[in-house]
Amino acid sequence: MRPRTIAIGDVHGCSAALKALLDAIGPGPDDVIVTLGDYINRGPDSRGVLDRLIALERECTLVPILGNHDEVMLEALAGQRGAFSDLINMDGRATLASYGAIKFTEADLARVPPDHRAFLSRCRDYYETDTHIFVHAQYDPDSPMDEQSPHRLRWDSIRDGIPGPHVSGKRAIVGHSSQKSGEILDVGHLVCIDTYCYGGGWLTALDVDTDETWQFDRDGRPRSGR
Repeated sequence: MRPRTIAIGDVHGCSAALKALLDAIGPGPDDVIVTLGDYINRGPDSRGVLDRLIALERECTLVPILGNHDEVMLEALAGQRGAFSDLINMDGRATLASYGAIKFTEADLARVPPDHRAFLSRCRDYYETDTHIFVHAQYDPDSPMDEQSPHRLRWDSIRDGIPGPHVSGKRAIVGHSSQKSGEILDVGHLVCIDTYCYGGGWLTALDVDTDETWQFDRDGRPRSGR
């Protein structure tokens, strides 16, 4: 089997979907799995998502990209002023509950284990191959990837305007801007695979070389009739 490069959209605490997706993909040691960020918040089991991703690092080459929700979690863990409130306002209670929190105070951040903190800390701003760029949210089409604004890469939505083709000519694979229809947005030079898993859509994986897709709902059921 040829080595595959497979992107996975925003998981948002949906560990059952992630497990089912990875079971279907069956990643091997020669495969590269690029996760596009937003591992936490909103869904029921952020802790389980991070556990599974950490285990995945031993099964294949995992390239985890940092999402805006993950960035706020890191800021809260570092004690940055206002970050805990921001985390709570971004449905962070669901994340803290997955670690056993009941009162949802800043002290509950101590429940996050060191290996989860370390995983989030080693997530990347972007990933680039000979043919593709992978970012959480957006990009400046006229700037090389190593000159991109981290804020744009993590926070700007393609709902505010789809960027043109990147100056490199590479195809962009993005998440962040949830497609509430559950359908992948493909405009040729850009593909968005955040298909709203936590809200009733799907967790999507895409083989970027063949366009093969896998989709599972938050309970781990595959999409049928495709």
